[in-house]
Amino acid sequence: MPISAEVVESLRAKFDTMLPHLDERSARLLLAAEARSLGHGGIAAVARASGAARSRVQQGVAELEAGTRPLGRGPRPL
Repeated sequence: MPISAEVVESLRAKFDTMLPHLDERSARLLLAAEARSLGHGGIAAVARASGAARSRVQQGVAELEAGTRPLGRGPRPL
């Protein structure tokens, strides 16, 4: 089932608000998280809504799936 135009417009509004405040890696991960939450067709819908290249969204998905820890962050020692 294709992603509806309403969902794409909602994402566009969210990305217009958030992406200018994020660095490149954070932006990729946000795009990827949204794409994964949409399931099949999510990468294309997020790319369309954000204006980002599909490869940028795919790279973010790969980073999320790799399960690496956030850069420069981790749990505080006890």
